[in-house]
Amino acid sequence: MNGLGARALELAMQLIRIPTVSRDSNHAATLFLENWLKEHGFITEVLTYHDFKGVLKSSVIGRRGPAKSTGGVAYFCHTDVVPAEGWVGLKESDSLQGPTQPQQPFTPVVMGDRLYGRGACDMKGSAAAFLAAIEQCPVEEQAAPIYVVATADEEVGFYGAADVAARSQLYRQLVDEKVAGIIGEPTELSVVHAHKGMYVLKATSSGRAAHSSTREGLNANLAMIDFLYEMKRLHDQTLTDPAWLDARFDPPWISWNIGINDFTHVVNMTPAQSVCTVSFRPMPDQQPDELVAQVEQIAAACGLTFEVIRRGQPLYLDPESPFVKTMCELSGSGSSQTVSYGTDGTMFTEIEQMIVLGPGSIRQAHTADEFITLEQLQSGAELYSRIIRQLVSNQSE
Repeated sequence: MNGLGARALELAMQLIRIPTVSRDSNHAATLFLENWLKEHGFITEVLTYHDFKGVLKSSVIGRRGPAKSTGGVAYFCHTDVVPAEGWVGLKESDSLQGPTQPQQPFTPVVMGDRLYGRGACDMKGSAAAFLAAIEQCPVEEQAAPIYVVATADEEVGFYGAADVAARSQLYRQLVDEKVAGIIGEPTELSVVHAHKGMYVLKATSSGRAAHSSTREGLNANLAMIDFLYEMKRLHDQTLTDPAWLDARFDPPWISWNIGINDFTHVVNMTPAQSVCTVSFRPMPDQQPDELVAQVEQIAAACGLTFEVIRRGQPLYLDPESPFVKTMCELSGSGSSQTVSYGTDGTMFTEIEQMIVLGPGSIRQAHTADEFITLEQLQSGAELYSRIIRQLVSNQSE
């Protein structure tokens, strides 16, 4: 690895060593990034909140550059990672020597051409690559601002991103300055110009718990049955109705997903509550709130309570736009693509120019032996450095 790649590797290992599983606090990683940003001339803003279990979560936003400007680049990442139960990591069979002890998920290990560790791919390696690239651009060479936005809870519902969009003053400045955004999720350094959104709905039926042999109970599932029938009907409709199909994505439907739970552990007790969750992934130019209204009406007719847990909009930028074309040219992607997963971009739709572009493969994300190749890590840092020179530096080539 060259010097830039080695620096990205060093930062990635430091970030991986900070455990940030979504059910726990990510605040230590936020403080690490805040300190790094301040040391490199950024003004920072830290937002904190407590999740529904009372766990402290936080996001950090940093800005460096001219006080009054238009344009520049904003890099978006999340610091939380998925759980690491069942972690395999680097196995002794992966090397003739092998580690003397089993690798732990938050103990980064380099073996061959790979960096192993929870978050290496999704997405601490990407964040490290962008930080290393920033270090290649002296502040005195900046003609436009650089922003870094690192959020909490992306893996469990984009809650940190929603909080940033709602409360951050620096984010509001970022939007006003028409800064171009890059979400650094793993795309193998291919440009993604669109992804699906994510809506989550919840309907609840209330009953009364009692021994099932008596007449005292009220089975909450009874009122839920008619609701589930209608959810199945809508599921089938979204597979065939052109209004909910878009051939630009794979799969081309909105992935209407139904979950059900009555919380009972024995068969001789009437369930006091039955909960149905429905999630779906709308695509550009669709009208997802029409489906939401239908579900709300059905829930009311069935006597259920209803709430919208999340409205996450799809991300879309015209693949023929100058920004996408420039990013494809800088990355050597040839052409941009769409993906069917979602990112924090669902909460940042006010940004006029936003793409997804990051090192690592989505196939390695969330796996029991998560890794990022050193080649991707170095190439990502080099690409981000080229992007910064193009969009920020007055020394651009």
